[in-house]
Amino acid sequence: MGNLFGKKKQSRVTEQDKAVLQLKQQRDKLRLYQKKIGLQLEKERLLAKQLLKNGRKDKALLLLKKKRYQEQLLDKTDNQISNLERMVDDLEFAQIEKKVIDGLRVGNQCLKKMHEVMSIEEVERILDETQDAVEYQRQIDEMLSGSLSQEDEEAVLAELEAITQQGDVQLPDVPSEELPEVPEAGEEKAERERPRKKAELLAV
Repeated sequence: MGNLFGKKKQSRVTEQDKAVLQLKQQRDKLRLYQKKIGLQLEKERLLAKQLLKNGRKDKALLLLKKKRYQEQLLDKTDNQISNLERMVDDLEFAQIEKKVIDGLRVGNQCLKKMHEVMSIEEVERILDETQDAVEYQRQIDEMLSGSLSQEDEEAVLAELEAITQQGDVQLPDVPSEELPEVPEAGEEKAERERPRKKAELLAV
């Protein structure tokens, strides 16, 4: 049946993208955990205060110890989040660097192909030919400018101005009358010899 459903589209998500996504998800989970523990610590502080009012100092002390331990966990969580964010930044920067390197690689390949098409010798040859043409034109200009007097230069400019003002050059009209027939070579020779023969006869 052939390729009925077409080619499977290739995913543009790279392994680096997946790694960055997982790190960000882990970071967000730690932040939610921090928020949850922060609310719990506030409740435990209020509860310890209430226990002290009720004269249950030992319970309040135990609750404050637990609170202190959880605060230490929050500090560790902050460090973990910082490490995750640093890794995310490093990975994203590495992706940017990779794109830059890929771009440089493509650029270098294009330059190599261009250099193959036109070598240094070819460029030098073209430049030399161009310079020779420019020098040749300069010599012609010098020769022309040296051979013409000031009066000639003015006359040339005046003629140029006149041509410019006239616009398109008008050619003569094609004649409407038919051209006379041209006798063939034999007939034309006979016509030329007839008066000569008549003169010879008269001389005799």
